[in-house]
Amino acid sequence: MSINNQETYMLRCIELAKKGMGHVAPNPLVGCVIVHNYKIISEGFHSKYGSEHAEPNAINKVDHHILKDCTLYVNLEPCSHYGKTPPCADLIISKGIKKVVVGNLDVNPLVSGKGIKKLQEAGIEVIHGILDDQCKELNKRFFTFHEKKRPYVILKWAQTNDNFISKMPLPPNMADNWITGEESKTLVHQWRTEEQAILVGHNTVVVDNPQLTARLYEGNNPVRIVIDRTLDLNLNYKVFDAKAKTLIFNSIKNETKENLHWIKIDFTNFIDELLHQLYDLNINSVIVEGGSRTLEHFINTEMWDEARIFVNQNLNFEKGIDAPFLDFKTSSFQTIGKDKLYILTNSNK
Repeated sequence: MSINNQETYMLRCIELAKKGMGHVAPNPLVGCVIVHNYKIISEGFHSKYGSEHAEPNAINKVDHHILKDCTLYVNLEPCSHYGKTPPCADLIISKGIKKVVVGNLDVNPLVSGKGIKKLQEAGIEVIHGILDDQCKELNKRFFTFHEKKRPYVILKWAQTNDNFISKMPLPPNMADNWITGEESKTLVHQWRTEEQAILVGHNTVVVDNPQLTARLYEGNNPVRIVIDRTLDLNLNYKVFDAKAKTLIFNSIKNETKENLHWIKIDFTNFIDELLHQLYDLNINSVIVEGGSRTLEHFINTEMWDEARIFVNQNLNFEKGIDAPFLDFKTSSFQTIGKDKLYILTNSNK
């Protein structure tokens, strides 16, 4: 079989895997196809954390008599351990499949080559590294979590053409402080469904009183994270309502009350400690929505992986709160309604 055919089937695995976005974390996104005589005869993907993995979802649709003449494609190494489901490698072996093509090796220490080794020891031909970079991009959150022992960090903000993120003093009508259009707002809510957590600082809660939910797009609400070092915020702000689990990082107490979780941390190395705590909580991605000071903490410590910056080139505030600085003006952009969206990746981390 040509490499091109293998890549075509792997691309389909990636397409299928994306259907689990926002539902499988902290597990990886995985898609699987089964090919017989150069034709895909079954497909599956991991749809929800704790549910069947991609491989059984594809295998269980096929008559077991045919499987011994099939090739199984999957974008990530089949698991070899018992978790919430049995090992996929064991299922593949039991069905008599003779050839497996894999995109990435799994970086989870519980797997990490053990799945492929188990398949090979059972006499199965295993090919790996097909579309390795694209498969890794698909699971950048999962890889960052296991390789760097922290969540994948996305910075997001909107700024005016003259580089402000807010008027100052604040206008009586906060609608006058809004920068982006409705299309961008909806896209941001879609992003919220795709990440495990969303983070803001104390000042953003006071100034914007945000809900930090995904109410404009169908999907799960992220875990809300609030930085409130000295516990100055009262619980009447919207971010403390019952609509989502909320973590309040502070320097005073550990306490849990319904959906609210106060977590005491050392603010000496604030970002390191925060990300360490999120890693321990099994949160593999976080989108940081502000404010400027909180965003700058991540930028100054180089603890970010991706930045998404909206610019309204038709709007000037003339004075206000400065936007964080990243050199993005020479990078490519896409148009979202009336706004420009720049997406940067941090090559230093």
